[in-house]
Amino acid sequence: MATVAFHTLGCKVNHYETEAIWQLFKEAGYERKEFESSADVYVINTCTVTNTGDKKSRQVIRRAIRQNPDAVICVTGCYAQTSPAEIMAIPGVDIVVGTQDREKMLGFIKQYQEERQPINGVSNIMKARVFEELDVPAFTDRTRASLKIQEGCNNFCTFCIIPWARGLLRSRDPEEVIRQAQQLVDAGYKEIVLTGIHTGGYGEDMKDYNFAQLLKELDSRVKGLKRIRISSIEASQITDEVIEVLDRSDKIVRHLHIPLQSGSNSVLKRMRRKYTMEFFADRLTKLKKALPGLAVTSDVIVGFPGETEEEFMETYNFIKEHKFSELHVFPYSKRTGTPAARMDDQVDENVKNERVHKLIALSDQLAKEYASDYEGDVLEIIPEEPFTETGEDNLFVGYTDNYMKVVFEGSEDLIGQLVKVKILKAGYPYNKGQFVRVAEDDVHESIRLSS
Repeated sequence: MATVAFHTLGCKVNHYETEAIWQLFKEAGYERKEFESSADVYVINTCTVTNTGDKKSRQVIRRAIRQNPDAVICVTGCYAQTSPAEIMAIPGVDIVVGTQDREKMLGFIKQYQEERQPINGVSNIMKARVFEELDVPAFTDRTRASLKIQEGCNNFCTFCIIPWARGLLRSRDPEEVIRQAQQLVDAGYKEIVLTGIHTGGYGEDMKDYNFAQLLKELDSRVKGLKRIRISSIEASQITDEVIEVLDRSDKIVRHLHIPLQSGSNSVLKRMRRKYTMEFFADRLTKLKKALPGLAVTSDVIVGFPGETEEEFMETYNFIKEHKFSELHVFPYSKRTGTPAARMDDQVDENVKNERVHKLIALSDQLAKEYASDYEGDVLEIIPEEPFTETGEDNLFVGYTDNYMKVVFEGSEDLIGQLVKVKILKAGYPYNKGQFVRVAEDDVHESIRLSS
């Protein structure tokens, strides 16, 4: 039996696509092996969001070649899309496929085994206009299922290479989204995370359909679904209609990840972001009115070219004032090929690091403050895996709907179920909880399944 091993670099979308590529191999009769073991085929799904992503991708490719020099080495993903020649130049790479045409991979492998000639299967992503259907009926890790609903991005922010790696925005057929969501729920998943390159842009390429309508239909038509989470949404995509859907839904969770990148209008302009701070603030106010207790997490880039101390403090104060519940803070790093990398007045590394630390400290403080509001409350979580950091037995960890990480004492059979947990001690990065009971619907379900 032929064997295949995978290694995924980068974002949630890449992880989703690796699972989809594995489905293709599985159907062709392959057995999946760990990446560290010897396999007949290695598939490396690469990332190019930063120059470091490229470098890490090259290291992993070389590791696969060393592990089994006779294996077929197949490289895919964003770095493969933007720099196929660079990858083909690594001795031992056999096949390169970009961020589309994944279903051709198995054919390329056959062709390579017959002809022993390297194959460059990368096509022009800017010409892609249709969402590539990739089915994922189940995931290797069993608790939260991702569902990719769109591909590509039309924004061309000055720091970002992704439109060149993923092409322009294209949405998945709504009926396909509903069908796959139902398939995931039927396979036992309680929570679905809607994901994409520019997730909230879903429907912008369609005539009479938008993201709010998709959310409504997922909410009403998918039987047995408990939670819908949106992996990320831009402020400009949070329309009043979306807010209304969030307000009415009991399935869409009280957590949104809204990338801020900077809290200064002058920096946002240089970044070519599509909103002002006033607009962002207005969206946050409306959201929190519709969804009391909403957790808003965000991404921030610190030390963007030309960022002054005043501009940085605008960002710092905006975040503090609007009480984000957690931040992902990135020091700006030059991405070759983007306008920002060519800008003058790049910020000194030490200044960048100082600002990063300031924001991380603020993020920790805000996360603790947010969690402390829930001390003593009973919240629902879906346990994901055993918690091993403290070395104690029978501890499990999962997320509440508002994205608080909770550790509690329980048993293996609770993984993937919806359980009620009392927050005993709020903290960050995790809260201590006490198991109360399995949520009602699940009890009936497990009785039904076992009878």
